[in-house]
Amino acid sequence: MDLINRLIKRLQASEEVVLVLASILVGVGAGTGAVIFRYLIRGVEWIGYDWFPLVMPWMGKAYVLLIPAVGGVLVGLLVFNFAREAKGHGVPEVMEAVALKGGRIRPIVAVIKSLASSLCIGSGGSVGREGPIVQIGSAIGSTIGQAFHLSDNRIRNLVACGAAGGIAATFNAPIAGVVFAIEIILGEFSGAHFSTIIISAVSASVIGQAIFGSAPAFLLPMEYNLNSVWEFAFYPVLGVLAAVIGFGFVHILYWSEDLFEKRKEVPEWLQPALGGALLGILALAYPIFSPVSWDRLPQVFNVGYEVIESTLQNEIVLGVVIVLLFLKLAATSLTLGSGGSGGIFAPSLFMGAMLGAAFGLVVNAIFPLIPAPPGAYALVGMAAVFSAVAHAPMTAVIIVFELTGDYRIILPLMLTVGVATLLSRILLKGESIYTLKLSRRGIHLKAGRDVDILQGVFVSDVMTSEFDTVSHDMTIVELSETFSRIRRNGFPVLDSTGKLWGMVTINDLEIAVQQNIPRRAKVSEIGTPFNKLVLAHPDDTIGDILLKMGPSEWRWLPIVSPLDPRQLIGLIRHEDVIRAYNVAMMRRSELIHRVKRAELRASESAEFVEIQLTERDKAVGRTIADIAPDLPEDSIIVSINRESQIIIPHGDTTLQAGDHLTAYTRKGNVQTLYHYLKGH
Repeated sequence: MDLINRLIKRLQASEEVVLVLASILVGVGAGTGAVIFRYLIRGVEWIGYDWFPLVMPWMGKAYVLLIPAVGGVLVGLLVFNFAREAKGHGVPEVMEAVALKGGRIRPIVAVIKSLASSLCIGSGGSVGREGPIVQIGSAIGSTIGQAFHLSDNRIRNLVACGAAGGIAATFNAPIAGVVFAIEIILGEFSGAHFSTIIISAVSASVIGQAIFGSAPAFLLPMEYNLNSVWEFAFYPVLGVLAAVIGFGFVHILYWSEDLFEKRKEVPEWLQPALGGALLGILALAYPIFSPVSWDRLPQVFNVGYEVIESTLQNEIVLGVVIVLLFLKLAATSLTLGSGGSGGIFAPSLFMGAMLGAAFGLVVNAIFPLIPAPPGAYALVGMAAVFSAVAHAPMTAVIIVFELTGDYRIILPLMLTVGVATLLSRILLKGESIYTLKLSRRGIHLKAGRDVDILQGVFVSDVMTSEFDTVSHDMTIVELSETFSRIRRNGFPVLDSTGKLWGMVTINDLEIAVQQNIPRRAKVSEIGTPFNKLVLAHPDDTIGDILLKMGPSEWRWLPIVSPLDPRQLIGLIRHEDVIRAYNVAMMRRSELIHRVKRAELRASESAEFVEIQLTERDKAVGRTIADIAPDLPEDSIIVSINRESQIIIPHGDTTLQAGDHLTAYTRKGNVQTLYHYLKGH
């Protein structure tokens, strides 16, 4: 890199030339990394499922219990000791780097992700190649950008180039690689970005095709078409089913992750081995209870492309595809939930193919003369489930085209993907499988790199708890005097039992005076009753509050108890929303600062420590500002998990019993940190 930098300076190359050169290097690096990665997977799989059964024939099929467990041990050791970012499916970590770190990813991530994911996939882990290759390519792009001393914006661009190049090379899908990088990694379209991403994707794809050939990943037995216009009634139903499966997959995956994290008796580095052993038990058990059997490698192991291809070629039975659908969901949740390393793209395609095939078999049985073959529905189901999970409809449509080479079924494909994506956004409340992983850490991303900071501040953080109220039987004269004495534009109205009756504003009073309503009339005659109020709750985010305030004319909203909607506990005003924005900006700055400090200490034998506070602990009842002077040198509290809510701590955050703290400190300071926080 130093030689290239000296050459660029000598030639006085323009910025455009530097970017083109960098994007080509990134594409070549991502393509080469994709080739090495795929060969690593093949090597690990050959050792585990070809060589090992030959030298240990007495084990029978029990090797499917041992190989994933051994692979899990190696994955855990690599990730735990060298690069925590390599854990999981990889794409959220790239999105976080683009949004918060200026696109900076440690170079070692490319190496560890390659090794960890190849071990996980090759040993049987039910994950895909796309997440790892995105992270590998992105790390290469980031490393080249940093070596060229480029700006943060240019490094982000090269990160997207690496992601596009990785997908282009490993799937022979250059167009999908470009769309994925723009739709998911960057979240924005720019002419400058688009050009360099295309160059990188083409460079990587050339290398991939030179090694693996230009044939599509899946060979179809025929060109699937729309047989009848009546099929447009079937495909939206498939879209709804795909959204439900996608919703279930996301929640079961993160439920599994939470379940493993709670098993503190199992060290973190050993948890992938536990997941691998459970995966092996699943593989040994399911042929006993289902119509599915396996020989060399269980169908739910590895990426599963062979099973997908046989499904697309209509080599399917209804009972088998239904069983494989739910087995794949369980297998992927075990692999990733326990800390394995791999992507969710291949599992999503697998489940989508099984769902679509089952649906196609059913509609063909009910309407034998109308539908296309079940393989056509399997093809559409692949894109629909992936889009329901990732909220990437353009990527889903294009990548299925490039994986199969079939463009004939575009209309039903687009319709189904659209229905699945829209419904999934509703079910998942706008989160995808990628953004939800970050939201659980307190990092809220929207449209790729735009951080929706107000989604990280809750009403309970900024609401007004001390407020004035009026009674529903107060007269208009008394109300006018109250407005003159307490200069507010409105008040909550309480009934005789102290419960929320409604609200009254200065505008209501002015209308009453204009209409000559008697001065002895009650507030209840001019105010807005409870059933017409817009209410808020303490656990609403400020982003939610803005959406509620937008259509209404009120400058404040009543905050009520989640258990009793008539129990008024506070108010949220426009000035509180402005204060919330300042709080959010401060928290975001603190988060970025913590990330920077963590990166600087990565080489200093530091580690993350998790501490559960109890009622008798020294730190309970004290604020972060109070305990900061007592903490060991170079120790920070990164996050607080309080009742399943992630809190990014700041100076006035008060620690409570039951808080689950995540702290960052030097290894030599761990015991001292425990002592200062717990006092025993």
